[in-house]
Amino acid sequence: MKKIILVIVFVIITGLAVRGFRGPAPGDVEPVAAVPASSRLSELLGADADAGFPLALEPRPFRFPADHGPHPEFRNEWWYATGNLDADGGRRFGFELTLFRFSLTPDARPDPSAWRTNQVYVGHLALTDVVAGEFHVAVRYSRGALGLAGAEAAPPRVWLEDWVMAALPDQDADREPPWRLTARDERLGIDLTLTPRKAPVANGEDGLSRKSSEPGNASYYYSLTRLAVTGAVEVDGSSHAVTGQAWLDREWGSSALARNQLGWDWFALQLDDETELMFYQLRLDDGARDPMSAGTWVTSDGVAHALGADDVTLEVLDQWDSPQGGRYPIRWRLVVPGIGLDVRIWPVLDAQELVTNVRYWEGAVDVEGTRGDNEVAGRGYVELTGYAD
Repeated sequence: MKKIILVIVFVIITGLAVRGFRGPAPGDVEPVAAVPASSRLSELLGADADAGFPLALEPRPFRFPADHGPHPEFRNEWWYATGNLDADGGRRFGFELTLFRFSLTPDARPDPSAWRTNQVYVGHLALTDVVAGEFHVAVRYSRGALGLAGAEAAPPRVWLEDWVMAALPDQDADREPPWRLTARDERLGIDLTLTPRKAPVANGEDGLSRKSSEPGNASYYYSLTRLAVTGAVEVDGSSHAVTGQAWLDREWGSSALARNQLGWDWFALQLDDETELMFYQLRLDDGARDPMSAGTWVTSDGVAHALGADDVTLEVLDQWDSPQGGRYPIRWRLVVPGIGLDVRIWPVLDAQELVTNVRYWEGAVDVEGTRGDNEVAGRGYVELTGYAD
C-alpha cells in the first residue's frame, strides 16, 4: 500500500516544472524546494488529476513474470520490499526499499529521443538498526531517460541509478524467481537475495484493490507475502551478513483516494505459524474508518482469503509524538474474529519516521498474541500516513 510516494513525486514534479525538467546536476543533493498548492492526500491522489490515464475499474488476471515488470499506461506504480533481518551476535535490522514510477502524461509510447521522457522515478531506502537505536533514510529521484532510471519486463527489473530490484533467472519455469535488491548511500546499503516461499496472492477482488466507493479509485495489487532473505546490510562503513524474511508488494493504477479520506494505516504481518496478514485501514476526515478498508489473510499453504473492514478490529494502545510535529499511533491490538486472531503489535523503535519532502511513519514491528487456542508471534512492517502536517 505504497501511495505516500505519490505525494513526494507531486512535490518533485512541481519543482521540475519550475526549474525545467532535467536530470540531476552535479551537487544536487537536496530535494527540490517547491511546494504543491495542497498537501492534502486526497487532492494529490484523486482522479481529478488523472485525465487521459486508464483507471483500475474491474478485476484482471495477473500474468507472471510479465506483471512483475512495468505498466507504463497507468499513472503510477511501485515495487515495494520490506523485511526483518538478523545478523550474528543478535543484531537486528529492518529494511525498506521502494522504487516508484510516475507518468507525467498518458502517452505510454517510447520516445524516439533518448533525452526526452514522461517518466519520473523515486526511490526510498530505509534501515532500522535496532541495537544501535538508529533509523537511517536515503532518498533518490530521477527521470527515466539516458539510462538513469527505468523498468523492464523481460526479465523483470527496475532501477534508479545503482539502486536495483531485479528478478533472477530460475531454472524452474513453474516457480517464482528470486529477487536481488541492491542499494547504497553514504551511510547505509543493502545487497539482499529474496527467495519466495509462497506464490503471489491477489489482494482485494481478484487483484482489484478498491480504495473508495468512487469508480476508478482503485489499483491492481498483489503481494509476495513471505520471502527468505540472505545477504548483507551496511551501516556507517560496517557490513553485516544477515538472514531473515521479507514482503514484496506490487501495485499500479491512476487514482487512489476520495476527497474525504485523510490517510491510512497499513499492516503486513508474518506470523510464526507460517501465515500472513495484510490490512489497510483508510481514515476519513472525522477519524472514522472508511468502509472500503480491506485486507488479505494467507494460510500456511498459500491460500488467500479477502478481509473486509468489518472483519478486523484495530485498537490503538499508545501514541508517539514526532520531534517534527504530529502524533502517530504506535502500539495496537488487532483482532480478526473469523480466524481467531488476537495480537498486539509494537515497533522495534518508536522513531521510524521518514522525514523527506513529506513525512510519514514506516517501520519494523513485533507481534504477539493468540490464534485460537495457540500462542502466536511474528514480525512485520507498518506504514502510517496523514498524521503529520
